[in-house]
Amino acid sequence: MDRNVGGFDRALRVLVALVLLVVGYRRRDSTAGTLAFLAGSDLLATVVIGRCPVNALLGIDTCSS
Repeated sequence: MDRNVGGFDRALRVLVALVLLVVGYRRRDSTAGTLAFLAGSDLLATVVIGRCPVNALLGIDTCSS
């Protein structure tokens, strides 16, 4: 499996993921909070793995190599 998430894209995903995780945790009693937490978790997972299925589907590769 080739990586397709790198550089600025990776840093931006970390930032957005952390914001969504905090918002989701603080509003964990609501559906929107749960969805925010799940979205943040998914973004963080794509950073750790280095591969995003949506990027692959759209043919986007932000890795420099």
